[in-house]
Amino acid sequence: MRDWIDSIDAIAGQTAAPASDDASFRRYFRLHAEPDSFIVMDAPPEKEDCLPFIRVAGYLEAMQLNAPRVVEANLVDGFLLLGDLGTRLYLDALLQDRGEAARLYTDAISALLTMQRRGTAFQALLPPYDETLLRFELSLFHDWLCGKHLGLSFSETDEQLWRECCDLLTENALHQPQVFVHRDYHSRNLMVTDKNNPGILDFQDAVEGPLTYDLVSLLKDCYVRWPAEQVRQWALQFYRGLERSMRLKVDEIQFCRYFELMGVQRHVKAAGIFARLNHRDGKAAYLDDIPRTLSYIVELGPQYDELQFLVRLIEERVLPGMVGKP
Repeated sequence: MRDWIDSIDAIAGQTAAPASDDASFRRYFRLHAEPDSFIVMDAPPEKEDCLPFIRVAGYLEAMQLNAPRVVEANLVDGFLLLGDLGTRLYLDALLQDRGEAARLYTDAISALLTMQRRGTAFQALLPPYDETLLRFELSLFHDWLCGKHLGLSFSETDEQLWRECCDLLTENALHQPQVFVHRDYHSRNLMVTDKNNPGILDFQDAVEGPLTYDLVSLLKDCYVRWPAEQVRQWALQFYRGLERSMRLKVDEIQFCRYFELMGVQRHVKAAGIFARLNHRDGKAAYLDDIPRTLSYIVELGPQYDELQFLVRLIEERVLPGMVGKP
């Protein structure tokens, strides 16, 4: 990587310092070449493909959204030189001053509406968020959290009820209008920027998928939690910002159901990924985020009879099993 940096005139001789952690195999480094600052992405080609990142970065730039500009690329070795969106994560800003939430979420909702509206020109170029992918993601909870991490066994009845739950969540996702989906649109992938806020990161896994997926990632965040009524108000702020043609297809009641059940799929998936990160990749810190992530599902229990098996599983077996578990 240092040899590659030295081959680029604008940054030759500059020292690269670690810039951030990542849940993937990618690493990021920051280097300064006054008056500019850049990010070097190191994405091992045998583990990560840089081409989706480059393509989606181009789509977001065409939408006039604030994503890192790709300055140079070395696909053979898996290096990208990117524009730098700064050092202030949404998560850090929100934890430091929760009074900033209204402004930051308004900006993030506005950017998401733009992504969906202008993204219609590009969404057919993205992989589909299809039934196979949705069911695979749900299996991560069953296999990695319940099975590998907690050692829980499912009876035949449990397996049947689990399949019915997966059917419900998959159908909810596929039934929604399909849009341009970032797929990880939350406080650790958004940067606070002075202009065109927010800066948008980690978009390489974008798909064509459900209307509410990115919204629920943003508002029911695995890393910071807000009161249910505040989440509902922000969700309706997004809904009212949709084009009239979309609101004619999906009324407010249906939208809220889509949103809530989409959150269940998202949080089941995320909890499974956090367990996999621990066991497969040695990244144990994400285990601490599982209780918060699953609490969103427990909160919905009284409203959805269809979720009773999952809620009981989480309340009675999963969360107690997490206590004191290394």
